[in-house]
Amino acid sequence: MSKALTELLELLELEQLEVNLFRGLSPEENRQRVFGGQVAGQALIAAGRTVDRGLVHSLHAYFLRPGDPQIPIVYDVDRIRDGRSFTTRRVVAIQHGRAIFNLAASFHVEEEGPSHQYEMPDAPDPESIPTLREKMEPHLHRFSPEMSEWIVRERPIDTRSPGLPHWLDPDHKVREPEQLVWFRANGELPDDPLLHACVVAYASDLTLLDTAVMPHAALWDDEQYMIASLDHAMWFHRAFRADEWLLYHQKSPSAQAARGLAEGLIYRRDGALAVTVIQEGLIRPIVR
Repeated sequence: MSKALTELLELLELEQLEVNLFRGLSPEENRQRVFGGQVAGQALIAAGRTVDRGLVHSLHAYFLRPGDPQIPIVYDVDRIRDGRSFTTRRVVAIQHGRAIFNLAASFHVEEEGPSHQYEMPDAPDPESIPTLREKMEPHLHRFSPEMSEWIVRERPIDTRSPGLPHWLDPDHKVREPEQLVWFRANGELPDDPLLHACVVAYASDLTLLDTAVMPHAALWDDEQYMIASLDHAMWFHRAFRADEWLLYHQKSPSAQAARGLAEGLIYRRDGALAVTVIQEGLIRPIVR
């Protein structure tokens, strides 16, 4: 297991303060705000720690305020309902006495029923695609030493896409709002379905909103826009392992009123549709 993945798993290993009350930390990095995927993953772990039966099948979350990476996050779990088939939890993440994030999650006891799915799109084999580090090394001279170090550092999630990152394009060319990204945990994970779901929740926030800004030639550090996640929803359809290759097919159907919508379908390598993700984000033009 890579050091970066070990550190991510440590972030997901929450401290239980009291019944229904948990505390999570953030990595020691120079960030202005907490990464949204981290909060979603930690909140889902907190919810799952209070569930005795069933696996998570859906979550719906809102990012309310930027998280402060310098202090712990407290997760308050509300045990809304424990049914025979479905269990529902609500989690509020708190910092400085205020809610920064709200999540509702539902857990379902496995049942048999009809089955169908979208077909997985054609994609190059992930092993044939260079790693992000291999792609970036010829271009590091274009960045500051600090930025170069950040770009090539070890990451907990191995992500591979057929083309260069659109923010590396020197002309910032407008692109269609669609991309394919293979990803997996950077190391082998324990056999815990909740942990695998939390790692995929973390990874699902890495590139999805990026799809909504592609048609507008915007970058994550583009000074023309304020960009931030507003909400995040996931539906877990079929069993998967987060340490095996998953194909993330991402599209953005619309951007309007300073908001962009992005949808993602996550497939197992054998073609089974494992997860559906929907996210809306703020893309607010900055008036100078």
